[in-house]
Amino acid sequence: MITVSRRFAVGAGALVAGATVLAGCTTGAVPAASSPAVSSPVDSPAAPTESKTLTVVTHDSFALSDALKKEFAASTGYTVKYVQPGDGGALVNQLILSKDSPLGDVVFGIDNTFAGRAVAAGVVTPYTPAALPESAAKLKADDSGRLTAIDFGDVCVNADKRWFATKKLAVPATLDDLTKPEYKNLLVVENPASSSPGLAWLTATVAAKGDPGYLDYWTALKSNGAKVVKGWTEAYSTEFSGSSGKGSRPLVVSYATSPAFEVPKGGTESNTTALLQTCFRQVEYAGVIAGAQNEVGARKFIDFLLTKKVQADIPGQMYMYPADTSVPLPADWQRFAPLAEQPFSVPAETISANRDGWIRQWTATVLG
Repeated sequence: MITVSRRFAVGAGALVAGATVLAGCTTGAVPAASSPAVSSPVDSPAAPTESKTLTVVTHDSFALSDALKKEFAASTGYTVKYVQPGDGGALVNQLILSKDSPLGDVVFGIDNTFAGRAVAAGVVTPYTPAALPESAAKLKADDSGRLTAIDFGDVCVNADKRWFATKKLAVPATLDDLTKPEYKNLLVVENPASSSPGLAWLTATVAAKGDPGYLDYWTALKSNGAKVVKGWTEAYSTEFSGSSGKGSRPLVVSYATSPAFEVPKGGTESNTTALLQTCFRQVEYAGVIAGAQNEVGARKFIDFLLTKKVQADIPGQMYMYPADTSVPLPADWQRFAPLAEQPFSVPAETISANRDGWIRQWTATVLG
């Protein structure tokens, strides 16, 4: 298994996770940002800022190969710091709370369920990479140009196949199956108020059951013993029986790609499977943080995330599909990590208008 991957990051919630990377010898070129660097703020007061340090703010499961991080630092000459305030939901919350004193220069990990909130709060500023792949452009959050799609994937329920085989119980397939008595006390989900996959899956239930029908569905899940935890790391790595944590629950909200990383060494079958009739299509974005001290560097980092090298690194490090769909995928993904043919979806503007209400209603219904 890969180390410190997007979906198996250890230790959520550290304010500063990841070391400072100092610039060294150049190991490869990084595309220049589409906007020129500033030579004098007096001559061009509205031009983008630049400094010797670049602070990258991400969710707590962000991961790229160390070699690529070093390559970016060496090519730009920046000292790069990585700050990870929590899950995707916590990330957006912290960006908003720190708006008057920004956490950093560039953010990665705002997803399509929280994108509207970030844009409405004005925590990111417009920037469109000059070399934006067409496939990434099609994944845009809205028409504001404030967020750039970097990767995407399906949030789905995952099942521990070995557990079900041992119990001689059929693996559930649909959302409705999860409310049946035979699956009582088997499911663990993430709180949508604090977790981006949790909110993504809540949105899937809204798409499937309607509003307010989704509340009846969650009432049924609650009655059937669904357990709620704060975030993905706790749900998958601690509570789920099919992961390294060897928890007690064989059903968990995770990603369609997760089974690709549960194939035993030398094995030909994954120990887990994704229920592809339960999925919501999630997109993750990067953006220049409003008030950035190094806006030039922020733009360069977004360009860097879209390079072929980084896009090819994303599947193995962050369990997501690259936004540039021309990049080859790992050989076993077609077998173990297929995307849902018909994922549930809700328009971004609908999510933006209703997200807070859905969360409040969900909290009152499920947590009481």
